[in-house]
Amino acid sequence: MVFVRFLIFGFIAMTVVYVCLWFYSRSVRREKLEDQWDAERPDGISRDDFVKQGMEAYHSSLRPKLLLLVYVVPTLVVGTILFIINAN
Repeated sequence: MVFVRFLIFGFIAMTVVYVCLWFYSRSVRREKLEDQWDAERPDGISRDDFVKQGMEAYHSSLRPKLLLLVYVVPTLVVGTILFIINAN
C-alpha cells in the first residue's frame, strides 16, 4: 500500500513539474519570437500572426516532446534502484 501511495504522489509531483516546465518553455519561446519580430519587423505580417505561426512550428518540433522525459527519467531511476536493491 505504501508503494502505491509513493507511485501516486510521485506521478502527481512529476505532473506538476511537467506543467511548470511546459508553461516556462512556451513563455520563453514566445518571448524570443516577439524579440525576433521587433528586431526584423517583417513586412506583410503582424506581430500576433508571426508569434502564432512560430508557436505552431514550436509545437510540432522536438523540444516540447523532450519535456516528457520528466516522466521517463525518474521512473527509470527509481526502477533501476529498486531492481538493484532487490537483486541482492
